[in-house]
Amino acid sequence: MKQIVAIVNVIAWSGFWAFGYLALSAEGLTSSQLVTACILAAAGLFTGIIAYLRLVRLTESSGYAKKTNQLDAAARNRAHAEGSI
Repeated sequence: MKQIVAIVNVIAWSGFWAFGYLALSAEGLTSSQLVTACILAAAGLFTGIIAYLRLVRLTESSGYAKKTNQLDAAARNRAHAEGSI
């Protein structure tokens, strides 16, 4: 599963950069071509963000990456009640 998410992540970010560059720098495009390039770049951006966040979650749950420093709800409420946050 991690490999599929990683491949989707790479393809999505590649699409974002390729179509985003095309939309910004290409001259002589018709308005429909420009809109299509912008839509494909936006789709790559959103898919890349979602795939990256899912990949981070998968690597943390498998033990490959270190867990984040976030407090759980009970510790956060206790610290907030004590006034240390």
